[in-house]
Order: sequence, then C-alpha cells, then structure tokens
Amino acid sequence: MAKIIEVKVSHRFAASAERVYDAWLRPDKVRVWLTTALKNMGLSGDVRKVEIDPAIGGKFLFTDMRDGAESRNWGTYLELEPPHKLVFTWMSDESEESDHSKVVVTIRRDGEGCIVTLIHEMDAKWADYESRTVNGWSCMMRGMDSLLKTE
Repeated sequence: MAKIIEVKVSHRFAASAERVYDAWLRPDKVRVWLTTALKNMGLSGDVRKVEIDPAIGGKFLFTDMRDGAESRNWGTYLELEPPHKLVFTWMSDESEESDHSKVVVTIRRDGEGCIVTLIHEMDAKWADYESRTVNGWSCMMRGMDSLLKTE
C-alpha cells in the first residue's frame, strides 16, 4: 500500500454551516468563488466549466484556462451529509484515475458561523506539492468566504 500524506486546512466562516455546505455544491456559487481563488493564486480566473452532480456517486468537473491550455479537476462524491460533511475524490491528471486522492470536508457549527476543516489525503509521491495544495485550498476557502459575505 502506498504511503499517504494528509494536507490539512481550516477556515472560520461567519456564514452558517448550511450556506457553506451549499456553496460547495451549487455550480453558480462554485464558479464565483473558484474564479476569485484562481485570481488570488496569480492565475487568470478564466473558469470554463463547473459541472456538479451533487449525489453520492455523482461526478464534478471544474476547468479553467492556464497558459493557453484548459486545466481540469474532477472527482466523485463519496459521502454527502448536509450540512456537516463532504467526501470526494480529487484528480487533475488522467494518471490519477486509478490512484486518486481523497478530500474530506467537515463543517462544524461555531456560534453564528462555522469552522471548515479540509483534509486532502494523497499519495506521498506528491509531497513536493504539499505547500501548493495548502495554498490552493486556502485560496478556495477564502474565495468562498468572500462570496458568502456579499450575499
């Protein structure tokens, strides 16, 4: 069995657990916060596709333009427990189809808001990407937070 590493990111939202959970699964909301996140990572934010089938076994696909090519991230929902938990596979390369990583998102109420903890479990061969993974998920949660503050 391959050695697994865990990348962990947490973020406190002023928004309710229900609103945060919803923002993970609604294509219109994902498009907005993903665009913000990509721009905050120094990318164009040119999101092309956001396709989501929010059901256990359902698939998602996000694409954006990077250096003239379409970058893809996709996966399958393994667990959906509104409004407290999402678990999904995460892939960005065809080679990961048989060796995908797993993302576990837990949402815990905290007063009027909530705390989201995301754990990205991935093969240790990707250890050199750990800081980029932390930055990417952190930017995505900040983008989501920004969206939810303006609604």
